[in-house]
Amino acid sequence: MANNTSSKKRIEVAERNRLRNRTYKSALRTLMKRCFTACTAYSQTPGEDAKTAVQTTMNAAFSKIDKAVKVGVLHRNTGANQKSRISAAVKQVTAPAAASQA
Repeated sequence: MANNTSSKKRIEVAERNRLRNRTYKSALRTLMKRCFTACTAYSQTPGEDAKTAVQTTMNAAFSKIDKAVKVGVLHRNTGANQKSRISAAVKQVTAPAAASQA
């Protein structure tokens, strides 16, 4: 256990930050999974409803990633990498459909 007050305070601050980081990362993983499942659902049954679901989930995930980077939960390169993964999945699913319709 810490002896002086500054180290006790650092323990409290570290615990508070750990809990905040955990909630951000958990919500982020959930939103990313939702986006990937929306992509697979759209690839199986393409339609306007599925396409709007993909766009909505992608926007929500991007927003949460940007907020996590801004707060300091994620490194900006990690956030950019995750956004790249999401956009690549969305592009792979929507690009063939756009090419076949044209």
